[in-house]
Amino acid sequence: MSLFISNAQASTGAAAAGGGTMQMLIMLAIFGLFFYFLIYRPQANRVKEHKSLMNAMAKGDEVLTQGGLVGKIVKISEDKDFIVISLNEQAEVTVQKSSVSAVLPKGTMKSL
Repeated sequence: MSLFISNAQASTGAAAAGGGTMQMLIMLAIFGLFFYFLIYRPQANRVKEHKSLMNAMAKGDEVLTQGGLVGKIVKISEDKDFIVISLNEQAEVTVQKSSVSAVLPKGTMKSL
């Protein structure tokens, strides 16, 4: 029946190399270390610094929010999640404590 197509013969070629799984595990470990040292560890340090910044804030500190507002803390709420910032003598804003990006040196608002 095989007029035009020849029958396929099974190949008896060499077996695949056995070191493939060890190389794969080494590459996986290298990628894991790469992500740990270049991505996870710096981000964890930033989160730790931001938490210590939030815990160190007190009434009278001058702060910069993520929205770009500069003001002085006049009140910290009882649950300590929100703070009231005085932008000037007339305007006060309530913001989340986590939205503060930096505590500024004293006298920064006067120099602006």
